Amino acid sequence: MSKDQADDDYPDADLAAVGGEAPASSRTPLSRDRIVAAALDFIDDNGLPGLTMRRLGEQLGVEAMALYRYVPSKEELLDAVVDHLVGGVRADEVVLDVPQDGWQDFLQRLAHGIRRMALAHPKAFPLVASRPTEAPWLRPPLRSLDVVETFISGLLEEGFSDEAAVAAYRAYSSFLLGHLLLEVAEHGADVGPLDVLDDQTGEAGTARYPSVSRLRGSLSEDHSAVEFEEALEALLDRLTIVRNEHIDS
Repeated sequence: MSKDQADDDYPDADLAAVGGEAPASSRTPLSRDRIVAAALDFIDDNGLPGLTMRRLGEQLGVEAMALYRYVPSKEELLDAVVDHLVGGVRADEVVLDVPQDGWQDFLQRLAHGIRRMALAHPKAFPLVASRPTEAPWLRPPLRSLDVVETFISGLLEEGFSDEAAVAAYRAYSSFLLGHLLLEVAEHGADVGPLDVLDDQTGEAGTARYPSVSRLRGSLSEDHSAVEFEEALEALLDRLTIVRNEHIDS
């Protein structure tokens, strides 16, 4: 992108003010929530690598330094975006705070709430996997003490022992993270080494692999929703065994 193009995309707030234009912040007061929401919108539209405080300020019609009153650093801003995403899961109407129809329904609802968040914000979801949390030993994508407390206490109420609840937490979080990182990569997320797929690769690259070449169409089909459901059901069946083993022991 040329400098002129960049200037067009991110207009100079000072120049606009000199020209008599009212800054956006004079129409809608600046706040931490508004800044976080704007940061998430920026990431959704442009991807995480392009986010800077200067660009975010220009999007909001203010100088970057005006943002620091509400978010002291970019690192804190990214943490706030993660908190916002996790908060959205807690607010999702499908997600329950306590089991109502058994622990499997409880975990299915939470899994679908997290997947809906990931699909709504695929370019931001890798933040959930990478940002430090209030307790560094928490496993993504269950990134808050509130969520983990709800998860563990819900399973304990449903007859899980402490050991079985912890085993379920580890298996459940690993399943969600692995599946959803692969899925958001298909939706344009930058997930590092996972983000290497190239649909434009010609047949010449697979000529030495006749089975792969013959099945390329089937191998490239997207069955994410079905695979998510089947893998989640298999996980819940496995956790049933783990729960019952600890009850019997």
